[in-house]
Amino acid sequence: MNPRYEYRALLACDIAGSAGRGQQRLQEIRGVLRSALFGALGVAELDRRDFAYVDTGDGCRLVAPAGLPKAGLLVPLLPELGARIREHNRHAGPDTRLRVRAAAHAGEVRPDPDGTVSGTPFEALARLLDSPPLRHALLDGPDGTPVAAVLSQHYYEETVGHGYEGLEAGAFTAAEVRVKEYAARAWLWYPGSPVGPHGGPGPESGSRERPAEAEPRAVEQLVQATGKGTVFAVGRGGQHIHYNERG
Repeated sequence: MNPRYEYRALLACDIAGSAGRGQQRLQEIRGVLRSALFGALGVAELDRRDFAYVDTGDGCRLVAPAGLPKAGLLVPLLPELGARIREHNRHAGPDTRLRVRAAAHAGEVRPDPDGTVSGTPFEALARLLDSPPLRHALLDGPDGTPVAAVLSQHYYEETVGHGYEGLEAGAFTAAEVRVKEYAARAWLWYPGSPVGPHGGPGPESGSRERPAEAEPRAVEQLVQATGKGTVFAVGRGGQHIHYNERG
C-alpha cells in the first residue's frame, strides 16, 4: 500500500542570536516564542490543538491541519506575533529579547501514526528559514524589529497572488534564495509592511515582478502602530535582492 500524503501549510520560526545566552535564558525565550505564537493563533481564530507543533530547540515548526487556507498562516497571525514579541521586548533585558525569522511553505507531507510528519517540503522550509535574504531582512529592519518572514514562490502565488484581503503585493520583496542545493525565488515580508487590514498597498502593488538591481539597496521603511500595538511594515523598496551563499 502506498503511504498516505496530505497537502499541508507549514510555518517555521527561529530565534535569531539564540546561541550563547545560557541554558536558563534559552529556556525562557523559547517559552516566550511559544506563548506569543499560541496567542497569535488565538487572535487568528485558529485552534492550536489542530496544529502539529515541533520544538526545534531555538525555534519551532507548525504543520497546519488539512484544509486550512494558506493565507490563515499570514494574516493576522504574523502581525500579531510581531506585536506580542515587541511588547515582550519592551520589558525584557538584553538577554531575553527576541527577534524571530519565519518561513512559510506548503506541499505534500506524510502524517505518520506516531504523530510525526515528514516529507520533502520540510527541506525547502528549512532552507528558506536559514537563507541569507531573510537574515538580512531581520537585521536591516528598524531597531527592535520583532519578526521578518519569507514565503516560498508557491506560497506567495497561492496567497498574495490570489488577492486575499489584507495581503498586498507591495508589502513583499522578491529575493533569490540559494542555500546549499536549494535555489529558488522567494518573497520577503519586511516588518511593518501593510500585511494587516489597516495597511494600504505599496506603490508597486500592481505588479508581482521586481526589477533587478546590480547591488542590493536599503529598503526605506516606515513603522505604523495601531491602537492595540499591532505593527505593520511598509516596504518601499522595489528592488530585486540577490544573495549568493559562499563557502
